Amino acid sequence: MEITMYINKYKNARYNFFHWRYELNLVYKISLAFCFACLTGLLAQLRFYLPGTPVPVTGQVFGVLLAGVLLGKFGGISQCMYVGIGVSGVPWFSGFNAGLAYMMGPTGGYIIGFIISAFFIGFIVDRYIRSRNFLNMITLMFFSTFVLIYIPGLIQLYLWMGASVGLLELLTIAVLPFIAADVIKAIIAAGLASGITPKIAYGKEIDA
Repeated sequence: MEITMYINKYKNARYNFFHWRYELNLVYKISLAFCFACLTGLLAQLRFYLPGTPVPVTGQVFGVLLAGVLLGKFGGISQCMYVGIGVSGVPWFSGFNAGLAYMMGPTGGYIIGFIISAFFIGFIVDRYIRSRNFLNMITLMFFSTFVLIYIPGLIQLYLWMGASVGLLELLTIAVLPFIAADVIKAIIAAGLASGITPKIAYGKEIDA
């Protein structure tokens, strides 16, 4: 009985948070988005390079996935802020880098993918209650990571390396070394997201 009481309190707390977030005025939503932009900047510094690839493994993807879940479409706004502020000179890209030149480098496409991914996750989670169970959430996380982030990243890396690079070489450099780490990130993010999102409507969901 006591466990049930705590579970119900938790369900009420998570509903109250998401309903509060959904009803916030624009200034507070932008403030939350800025906080997640800062979090993305911090996670970008958790990085290491694997042999044979100019693309580092970082903690950014995890932050991007959760930004969409927690902030809805303003998760995408948070990533726009992350990119815009980084391009303007704040050194919070991976390795404390900044500037437009970094965005034009080998990892710039992945960062553009962060924006697309966070917007997509935020739209789906805010729109469809059924997306919030674990199986649907993990599908959402995999799609957002391996399609919406990887594809822009691969396109820019291909252009950066030159048209002479083959598809197999490109995949070997930019995909295969990162699959295991990103699968783990996606599974953890899906588990957290399914646990913290309400399974009832808190806004204007269409499948309520």
